Amino acid sequence: MSVKVYAPATIANLSVGFDLLGAAVVPVDGSCLGDRLKAERTAKGISLDCSGPWQHKLPQDPQQNIVYQCAEHFLQRLGSAGKTGVSLELEKNLPVGSGLGSSACSVVAAFVALNQLFEQPFSNDKLMLMMGEFEGKVSGSIHYDNVAPCFLGGLQLMLQSEKSFCASLPFFRDWFWVVAYPGISLSTAKMRALLPEKYSRADLITYGRLLSGFIHASHTNDAELAASLLHDVVAEPWRSPHIPGYNAAKSALREFGVLASGISGSGPTMFAVSNSRKTADLAAEWLANHYLCEPGGFVKVCRISEAGTHCI
Repeated sequence: MSVKVYAPATIANLSVGFDLLGAAVVPVDGSCLGDRLKAERTAKGISLDCSGPWQHKLPQDPQQNIVYQCAEHFLQRLGSAGKTGVSLELEKNLPVGSGLGSSACSVVAAFVALNQLFEQPFSNDKLMLMMGEFEGKVSGSIHYDNVAPCFLGGLQLMLQSEKSFCASLPFFRDWFWVVAYPGISLSTAKMRALLPEKYSRADLITYGRLLSGFIHASHTNDAELAASLLHDVVAEPWRSPHIPGYNAAKSALREFGVLASGISGSGPTMFAVSNSRKTADLAAEWLANHYLCEPGGFVKVCRISEAGTHCI
């Protein structure tokens, strides 16, 4: 028996929701922006083969790969370590350290595939906790704003209460999300280290106002209000100087008439939002010519995807 799953890329934070908001995205041209993983049961042991355009950025030793470690943990939790095995094939289609949820993508793909392969022994909440734990190993802290939308799809708000882990928010279906990866990698842990240990009372009030206002606008279908609130006071002021060309790109995109722009996750990918496909395409063209700085960089015009990680 074997299972193959697809896990989509994500945009985390969305400017107003540091560690609390994330969205799964899918390119409008139908191209791949996510990882694929195949899992098959074997007699014993764990094997991992990697392919895809970004497999060369993964650890050479399979046991150092986060997917291999997810499988070890899953089998231990299942009580099957040493009693059965799995063969894993990872197609790595997202660049590491891109700000598109690359590590979360691999982690979620692994746990979903294994849970399907072993006939769903774990609930979604238990899976989410395991996913967050392993995502934290890569990023330096446990947070779910990539994991949840990659797993469940759509636009997710982290609640992490006893009653509910996260909540799906309504999203604006006519918005296009342009994502531009410049071709360089930035460590999530290092980018988190740039942030101040303490924030002013004014910043805390502004953050609460922007996040709550965006949630309100999402529920009342007020796209103009929602776009006006997509402003980052928590991370962008400290991270943007460390992303080459980011501030210049943000200024240029404003001239194109995009509704808002920001850093995807911890960067270096940036996103721009537009309710016009023409404007989105113009922004994508400018970013392709001016923001990409290394081989492997790319620009995609996307929509928010309701499909999370799923069998293919």
